[in-house]
Amino acid sequence: MLILFLTIPFASYAENTSLKNDTSENFLKELPQEMPIFIKEKKILLSKEKMKKWFQEKPQLVYAPEYLSEIEKSDFCSWEKMALCNLLFSYQKQIHIKKESTLNISPQPIQEFVNQLAEEFNQNPESAKFKIENEKVSAFSLGKPGFQLNKEESQKKIIAYIQENDFQKKLELPTTEIEPETANKSIEDLGISQLIGEGKSNFVGSPKNRIYNIKKATEKFEGLLIKPQEEFSFVKILGEVDEENGYLPELVIKKDKTELDFGGGICQVSTTIFRAAINSGLEITARHNHAYPVSYYNPQGMDATVYVPAPDLKFINNTPKYILIQSKIQGTELTFDFYGTTDGRKVNILGPTITEKKSDGSMKTIFTQQVFDENGNLIRETVFKSAYDSPNNYPHPVANSEIFSQKPEGWSDRKWKAYKKEHHL
Repeated sequence: MLILFLTIPFASYAENTSLKNDTSENFLKELPQEMPIFIKEKKILLSKEKMKKWFQEKPQLVYAPEYLSEIEKSDFCSWEKMALCNLLFSYQKQIHIKKESTLNISPQPIQEFVNQLAEEFNQNPESAKFKIENEKVSAFSLGKPGFQLNKEESQKKIIAYIQENDFQKKLELPTTEIEPETANKSIEDLGISQLIGEGKSNFVGSPKNRIYNIKKATEKFEGLLIKPQEEFSFVKILGEVDEENGYLPELVIKKDKTELDFGGGICQVSTTIFRAAINSGLEITARHNHAYPVSYYNPQGMDATVYVPAPDLKFINNTPKYILIQSKIQGTELTFDFYGTTDGRKVNILGPTITEKKSDGSMKTIFTQQVFDENGNLIRETVFKSAYDSPNNYPHPVANSEIFSQKPEGWSDRKWKAYKKEHHL
């Protein structure tokens, strides 16, 4: 004989936590092994075992005419001592009472899950940083809005998603955007609101002094503001390059030879800025390629050599607002970012392409800068041709070496002594 027990259904924790397919066995079979949940395009995979904790099994008695119960006592309701039972089940129906287990969604563990997601993925806003000293920006970063997971709506959305029982649909939880306390308004007054161009180069393999000079020169251009229609001059901003200004001796190309001089490596900076200006669609007014191909400036044809007082790198800020120059060095990669306000222009770079290359290392290259307006009309096309001589025509101070073996003219004894110690001479 089977004895059936009548259990009062538990109270629901939400407005509606019932399931369309409410038999526990069928529903749990349909649960996916992993359920993807998205927060701001961030994908979270929830395992089936964790989802099972979201449900509570509820045993209950139902009337099934085709089902014949075997009960110990015919007076079932008397045995249960429940007046409600007599109202629900007549004596005749009591012998057709069937026990079933159904599932109800339990909102409490879902709420705890959502709280955990909020702690992990909520993102605080970042205030804009902007400080100008001597016409240069000493602290800068664009503000970024944050966001918070809408916990109440997320819980409702998860419950509704489970009730629909269509796990092929994308489940994206709602978020609320939070604006930073210090917005970008002061920066936008100057028109500095977005990245308009970027230039990169890699100085892998550079000796110690060259790396030092690259970093030293890069500091000169960090935070620089260029006014609308102002012509940028690399040499003017760079200033004097000598021992008194903190530069170290390294290889440079001078006239018909390669020799040590203060500031060797600065062309890594001018080349990278040139690429940022090209990619920003700016008008280049002065640019010269190196005498021979240098591996630090690959791809060949997009370099810009400078030397005080000439040659120089120049370009015009032909955008509607100010341009802010920002730099960063990651490993051996140098990057210059130009921030400003776009006028809708689009920039297309064709090349660089090597048009001629000889066995002695000499070559010719070409690339084209195309600038289109916001309607797609070509407004400027500039062709940059470069002719590189053979490196053999510019001998180094020591064959197959970048180490200077004799004290350069104008060096102090102290400087030469330190250099010899550094290079183990």
